[in-house]
Amino acid sequence: MQIGMIGLGKMGLNLVKNMNDHGHSVIVFDLNKDFIKKAVDYNSKNIAANSLEDLVTKLPSPKIAWLMLPAGGPTNSTIDKLIELMNKDDFIIDGGNSNYKDNLEQNKRTTAAGIKFFDAGTSGGKEGARSHGNFMIGGDDPEAWKTIEPIFKDISEKDGYLYTGKLGSGHYLKMVHNGIEYGQMQAIGEGFEVLEASQFNYDLEAVAHLWNHGSVVRGWLMELAEEAFADDPDLEKLAGRVHSSGEGKWTLEEAMNMKIPTPVIALSLLMRYRSMEDDSFTGKVVSALRHGFGGHAVESSK
Repeated sequence: MQIGMIGLGKMGLNLVKNMNDHGHSVIVFDLNKDFIKKAVDYNSKNIAANSLEDLVTKLPSPKIAWLMLPAGGPTNSTIDKLIELMNKDDFIIDGGNSNYKDNLEQNKRTTAAGIKFFDAGTSGGKEGARSHGNFMIGGDDPEAWKTIEPIFKDISEKDGYLYTGKLGSGHYLKMVHNGIEYGQMQAIGEGFEVLEASQFNYDLEAVAHLWNHGSVVRGWLMELAEEAFADDPDLEKLAGRVHSSGEGKWTLEEAMNMKIPTPVIALSLLMRYRSMEDDSFTGKVVSALRHGFGGHAVESSK
């Protein structure tokens, strides 16, 4: 199958490589020409596009355009442009971290144009995008979903994708997923801060390694903590400032609108805001974890 990929950053380029490994060729476009070159250099069957218009022209019908762009303006404007360029029964997949409310508005326009629109919440970080992703996909047309399901089956971990039904439900599910993620990382960070400040001289890398072998708190985030402590035992290279990309705030807003108490997610979000004012060991741990799974930018302590 041939797919158009718009946005070749840390997630988009890895998705292209993942698709290539499963026999899919990709028409690739990014404003950064070096990113396009990396995609074409990886697989000679990938075809460079020099504009959105060029990408759409080169795609076979039904055209499938997959977006991996920053949420908000870049994604919204690109979808609006694709609606102008694409035809009835073509496909748009928004795989970025968009707010589901944006998708609901876009769906009105794609539906009017007869375009099949799917919102795909994407998890698993850079490694997942590269070889074993996790996807939560919403879209109003179950029959159209069957056309693109083979792509997700190929690039996902076994049982690592779910068609969630109604448009918007994919990014809504990913939003709540990220809210949970905020709380988990905050708890890990706080726990290691207590250990670091205690009277005992713990090897935090060894602790993370131990906890990831049979303990109740084992998991990928603990593995990433172990890797971070192996690289920098006291995380002295990192500043404890933790940026927020939006999903935790959106989850909290939804919960508040429905009067559902989510104190852990709320406090983890507030602690991220607090971290922007002062440094903390908790912030260092959470920053290291975010960088480990998603390649999110970190700040140096110097």
